Amino acid sequence: MSDWPPHPEAAAVPSLSDLLERYATLRDTILSLENEKNELGELIKAALLRGERAETELYRSSVRVQKRLEYPLERFREVFGDAAALEAASIDRKKAEALARAGDLDPERLREIALVKEIQALVLTPKGS
Repeated sequence: MSDWPPHPEAAAVPSLSDLLERYATLRDTILSLENEKNELGELIKAALLRGERAETELYRSSVRVQKRLEYPLERFREVFGDAAALEAASIDRKKAEALARAGDLDPERLREIALVKEIQALVLTPKGS
């Protein structure tokens, strides 16, 4: 259990600098853990794709193919122009779809240029399921 924030009966109230320090520490810890999780996931997926098996007392692991829409930058720019490409930046799917919902992009033309990418996702299934 976290000892942050301090108990109400604690004498000192943390300063804004203390709060910022704690925030930065948590952010850095989370980023570090996310990076480690991603690296471990890649190693496990590679092993599973080679036919190895992995499980713990609680979980079985598997690799499943998932599909994800992406919009190729050059094609997006050709269809919608430089300004829209710049607005959507990396052509983030959610941003592009938000622009279409807002009426700034033609939704039908956006669907026409969409590419479906398959990615391999590591899946943990509880053994009780």
